[in-house]
Amino acid sequence: MWIADHWKDYEVIDTSNGEKLERWGDYLLVRPDPQVIWNTGHKDPRWKKKNGHYHRSAKGGGEWEFFHLPDEWTVGYDLTDISHLTFHLKPFSFKHTGLFPEQAANWDWFSRIIRNAGRTADRPVKVLNLFAYTGGASLSAAAAGAAVTHVDASKGMVAWAKENAISSGLGDAPIRWLVDDCTKFVEREIRRGNRYDGIIMDPPSYGRGPKGEIWKIEDSIWPFIELTARLLSEDALFFLINSYTTGLQPAVLSYMINTAIAKQYGGHVEADEIGLPVSDSGLLLPCGASGRWTKK
Repeated sequence: MWIADHWKDYEVIDTSNGEKLERWGDYLLVRPDPQVIWNTGHKDPRWKKKNGHYHRSAKGGGEWEFFHLPDEWTVGYDLTDISHLTFHLKPFSFKHTGLFPEQAANWDWFSRIIRNAGRTADRPVKVLNLFAYTGGASLSAAAAGAAVTHVDASKGMVAWAKENAISSGLGDAPIRWLVDDCTKFVEREIRRGNRYDGIIMDPPSYGRGPKGEIWKIEDSIWPFIELTARLLSEDALFFLINSYTTGLQPAVLSYMINTAIAKQYGGHVEADEIGLPVSDSGLLLPCGASGRWTKK
């Protein structure tokens, strides 16, 4: 398992009965987690000191209950030996806060690749971030020296990512911010002959594009990987895909990346779960899976 264990402003304190108790900076949140199928009780007193609690509804969805929680606050992350990133948080629909902290394990990984390549390259490393959300991966790549193209179908998420970039001191970094359907954007980039040295994708299980385009990951992910692989440059450095969908286990991601990319470009493929340490138990909470390809 690849573990995001360098956080100072974020912590999974405890897990029990379908929920996790988290510290986001100075605030405590309780949110549902489908991986937490055990019931070990609420022994840590901080369960009772929560600032926000997302209650799952039996009919689907749910709602927040707040206890002295601001509308918005920030947390920081020290990207390995590179930069300090700042993220704006605000609880919104479907339990999210605007950040997936387990992804820091991947931020550290590809930022090192970019930084090492940038020392010898005669041009910036070009990175494409698809389904880019609020920009954690985009900011990490830009901080490491890459020129980034950030694509998301949600205008609000792109605006949020720009806000994070400014707060992280990356307001003037070479980042293209695009509100677009990812599949249509990739198709246009292929026609334009544009290529990228690194590609990151974090596809949702289900989603809609800005014009109502439907994305269902089980039906769409394989042809999308095949399509996106055509954007890799001749001297490409890495390819990363993240999955929070139960059916897309590490071995499935590995198979697809090997088939779509490694057969043509060679290189090395690895896939594993990503996770977060749990302070009270000393154990690890799985948070999805990632597949990685590198040229070397």
